[in-house]
Amino acid sequence: MAQRSTRPTSRDVAQAAGVSQAAVSLVLGDKWRGRVAETTAERVRQAARDLGYRPNLAARNLRLGHTRTVLLVVPALTTEFFAGVYTGAARVAADHGFGVVLYPSPQGVGPARDPFASAQAALDGVIASSMAADALTAIRGDQLPLVMLDSDPTGSLGAATVNLDITDGIHQVTEHLLRLGHRHFLHLAADIPSWTFQVRAHELATRLAATPGTTLRTTPAPISIESALAATEAALSTPGTHRPTAVVCDDDKLAAGAYKAARRLGLRIPDDLSVTGLDDLALATALDPELTTVRLDAELFGERGMHALLAVLDGRTPDAGDIPVHLVVRGSTAPPNTP
Repeated sequence: MAQRSTRPTSRDVAQAAGVSQAAVSLVLGDKWRGRVAETTAERVRQAARDLGYRPNLAARNLRLGHTRTVLLVVPALTTEFFAGVYTGAARVAADHGFGVVLYPSPQGVGPARDPFASAQAALDGVIASSMAADALTAIRGDQLPLVMLDSDPTGSLGAATVNLDITDGIHQVTEHLLRLGHRHFLHLAADIPSWTFQVRAHELATRLAATPGTTLRTTPAPISIESALAATEAALSTPGTHRPTAVVCDDDKLAAGAYKAARRLGLRIPDDLSVTGLDDLALATALDPELTTVRLDAELFGERGMHALLAVLDGRTPDAGDIPVHLVVRGSTAPPNTP
C-alpha cells in the first residue's frame, strides 16, 4: 500500500487556523483585504508557516497569468548593504507569495544584459537602486511596474520611490562636527553619478556655506579602500591655507581608505583628523578607533521597497515619507587639535 504524502495541504492550514479553505486561498493569494480580518489573515499565515505549507505557485500562476516574481536590481554586491536590502524585500515578498530574484549589475553601475529571455514575460515587477538605474533600459525593466530606491522623486522612472533620509543623515554629521569645533572639511565623495551621492554633496556644501569661517574641499573617489586611500592622501598632501581637520566620507569603505591615508601621513584619528562614514557596515566597528557613521537600515529599506511595489501592483498608493537615519557617534571624531 502506497504511503500517504505528508505534504501539508490548504485543508490542513484551514483546520489549523480555524477558517475555511476559501479564506486560506484569499490570504495566501494576497486577495484578503476587505474580505478577511487582518487578525485572521495573520493566523492563516502563521499556520502555513508552522505547517511548512507552500502553495502550488506554478499551477496558480498558469491560471492567473502572473509569475509572482520580482527582480531586485542593485549595483555589484561589494558591501553587505544591498544584501540587507534583499533580505528585507524577500521577507515581505514571501509573506505575500512572491519570490525575489537578485540581479547585480555586472559592472556595478551601467547597462546590463537581460537575465531572462524576456524580463517583461518573466517578471511581475522590478525594484531598482538608482545606482543601477542604467541596467533597467537593457532589461526593459522600465516598462514593468517599477519602484526606485535612492532616487530623485521628482524625476524617477518608477511608479513610486522609496528613499532613506540621506539629507538628514548628512545634516546630522555636519552638525556633530561643527559642534566639536571643526571648520575645515574634506569631502571624500563617491565617484558615481547617482542622485543619492548628489544629495550628500549638496547638503554638506549648503550647510557649510551657511556657517562663517568654514572651508570645504571635495575629492572624488571610486568606492574602494585603495581608491579612497590614494584620493585622501593626495588631498591632505596638497598645500593650502587650511588643512582639513575633518573628513566626511560618502561611505564606510571610503572612510576605511581615509584611515589608511591618515596613518601613512602620520596623522592620528581622531586627535589630528576626525573621520565620518555613512552606512554603518560591519566594517565600521572593525576599524580602530571605531567609526562615527550614519546608520542606514538596509533591511527596512528593502521591506519598504517591496511594500511599495505590492501597493503599485494592487493599484494602491504606497506609503509616503523617507526612512529615518541615525548618527552613531564612536571614537573617530573629536574636537580639532588646532593651535
